Order: sequence, then structure tokens, then C-alpha cells
Amino acid sequence: MTSMLHTSFMQESTQMAREHGPVFTREFFNLRFTFVTGADLVAELSDDRRFEKHVLPALEVARPMIGDGLLTAYNHEPNWGKAHDLLMPAFSQAAMRTYHTLMLDVCRQLTDAWDRAAGIEAVHVTDSMAKVTLEIIGRAGFGYSFGSFERTTTHPFVLALEDVLNHGQRLVTRPPMAGGFLGKRAAERNEENIAFLNGVVDEVIAHRAGGDHGSDLLGLMLDSDVLDPVNVRNQVLTFLAAGHETTSAAMSFTLYYLAADPEILEKARAEVDAVIGADEPAFEQVAKLRYLRRVVDESLRLWPTAPGYSRMAKEDTTLGGRYPMPAGEPFFVLLPALHRDFVWGDDPETFDPDRFLPERIRARPAHAFKPFGTGVRACIGRQFALHQIVLVMSRVLQRYNPTLPSDYRLRASEGLTFSPIGLTLDLRPRQDGR
Repeated sequence: MTSMLHTSFMQESTQMAREHGPVFTREFFNLRFTFVTGADLVAELSDDRRFEKHVLPALEVARPMIGDGLLTAYNHEPNWGKAHDLLMPAFSQAAMRTYHTLMLDVCRQLTDAWDRAAGIEAVHVTDSMAKVTLEIIGRAGFGYSFGSFERTTTHPFVLALEDVLNHGQRLVTRPPMAGGFLGKRAAERNEENIAFLNGVVDEVIAHRAGGDHGSDLLGLMLDSDVLDPVNVRNQVLTFLAAGHETTSAAMSFTLYYLAADPEILEKARAEVDAVIGADEPAFEQVAKLRYLRRVVDESLRLWPTAPGYSRMAKEDTTLGGRYPMPAGEPFFVLLPALHRDFVWGDDPETFDPDRFLPERIRARPAHAFKPFGTGVRACIGRQFALHQIVLVMSRVLQRYNPTLPSDYRLRASEGLTFSPIGLTLDLRPRQDGR
């Protein structure tokens, strides 16, 4: 059955944007997208006084699993504001220092696994990065390890989570006449998966219910009576679902671009050597890796963590003085097209980290780069994600010379996120022994 999981609809729409933008409409089965791709219009849509988040059908179908969690809550649901205010301290600089230590431990597990493969076999990048991000969010957020690097098979929790998300994606684009026995069996399997996921999270919460709850995401929720137990579970599942797949994809694309350009790779490695040397990075040093951060940002420009986000007007209005926008009607910000808008120059497909030099950032419209969404509903964990991406990239550069297979050509799958297809790297330990 055709679904968003097996098409390049968003990538095709991105290619159409230069001719048909900055606002154009396309249909995909029973879905209708009004795309917005121009930086000036996206800046206008970012005004929270006039516009607000629209929960996309692709997110709405995840509500049976994560309910009114931060990602899928409707604007009128009170738990979104309660959870957002409660959890903000979990992303403070003091909290990030604590997470940094946990992230380093997961990095050691990654390099131990890659050391065994280096010079012998290619490593599967997306699988490895998914293990990294799952362990980091599990440990840092909830004090729980999935044992990803000790397992030879994928954790059942991850399989169930992927099944639920994929089921939702298939539902949202399924032709109206589809269903029947197979549809009924898929629905039953989905309910079984959700029950399993709920059981695992309930077990994690029960384990932490007594004594000191800690200061991580789960600890903050358990120490407060602001959220009911069901919403606590929804938030845990939200962070696990949204916090690991998006970041692992961002890491995978970044590794691709580093390996694809020896000059960029060497420049990033030279910075890592100068700032950190051969030791493990200290918390403060990660922020000093400015060129590597520009590499990450440029990767997020070409391949943002999600195809886009949707906004709707609070009252009838006109966007850009030209496009009628009735209250409640969604307009979809197509991020890969926005990130290739003319404000980025005549060569938007070229990978150039220096686009993110301070003076070039100041010369662009403020809302031309939106990989984590916009406004009050932007990703709450963006600093957490960026810190771990730069940290993991620095550890890889300290240790390996990564190269792409000679016949590899970048292709991306698309669903809730973009992800590189079939990306592997050949690893050689650095000649200087680092």
C-alpha cells in the first residue's frame, strides 16, 4: 500500500518550490498541503500573536500512543503549557552539564563497537546513531538503559515504537476504500504495541516512584503534582519517540557530509584537535567547536529533522498581503524548500558550512532557518539535541578517518523524519593513534 513511507512527496514538492512557490498546493491521496516556502512569509507565520501550531494528520495519528504530549497536544489542551513550564528547567545549562557525562558514556559504547569494526567491516551509520540517541534520551531523561550496544537484535520497545509510528503514517495516507481484514489486523497489532509501550514506561515510572526522584525529566514530573499519571507517561513516550529518531537522522546526515568532503572533514578535525586534543571533551569545550557546529547546521539546512511544520491563523487574515488564510486552515512550512530559498544564494544545493558564519547569519532574514520549528511550540529539546550531535561528531573525528563506499549516492527516505538510505562508512583508526 502506498504511503508517505514509500514516496518522495516532500522531496518532489521541494523541487517544485522554485517554480511554484512561495505558496502552492498539492494533494496526496486524501491529504491537501498548502506549502509555504518563502522566508518572508515564514517570518510572518512565526508571529504567535496571529498564528499557532496546527497538529498535522501525521502527528494526530500518533495521539493514541502519546495523547496530549508536548508534540501532539492541541493548543487548547492545558497539559501542554503545564508540561512545558515544568520541564524547561530540565534543559538548563546546569542540567546539560549532568547530561554531558551520560552522553560521554554512550559515546564510549559507540567507539567500543566501532573499534571492533574499524578496518574489518563497514558500519551501518543510521543503526549506530539510533542506538546512541536512544541510550542518551533513555538515560538522561528517565534513568533507563535499553542496553542497545549489548544487544545483537533491536530492542522490542524500539520495534513496537517504530511499528506504531509507521502504522500511523500508513493510516494518514490510506485511500478511503482501504481496510478490510488486513486493516483490522493492523489496528489490533497497533493496540497491542501501544499496550506494550505503555507497560514498559509504567515499569520505568514505578521503579522511580519511591525515594529520590532525581532531577531529570521524569524526576521533575514525579516531584510535581501538575501532571496526572497518564500525561507523565505521554511525555515519556513523546521524548522517546521524537527525541531519538530525529537526532539520529541529523547525526547520520552530518557524518555523510563530513565523509563526503575531505577538506571539510580535515577542517573540522583540526578544530577538534585544537580545542580538545586527545582527551574526552569537557562540557565547555563542545560550545567552542564553532566550525563543527556550522557543519551540523548546514546539514540541518539541507536535511532538517522533519519535512516541516504546520501553522494556522487564529483569525481570518491574509498572508503576505496576497494569500487569504481563513482561521484554522493549515499552511505547511516546507523546510527543505525554505532552506533553499533565494536568500541562501544561487547555489543552495551546495554544502557550505560557512553559510553559518556570524556575519552571513546576520545578513539573512531571521526566520530563514527553522529546523526545530517556531514559536512557543518549537522543539523544547533543541539545545539538548545540538549538544549531543556536536559531542558525538567530535568523538568520531578524534578517533577515525571515515570514508564513504565509492559507489554510495545519498538518497533519503521520508516519513515523520528524513533519513539517509543505506548509509555505511568504512572506518580507519587515525594514524596518530587518537
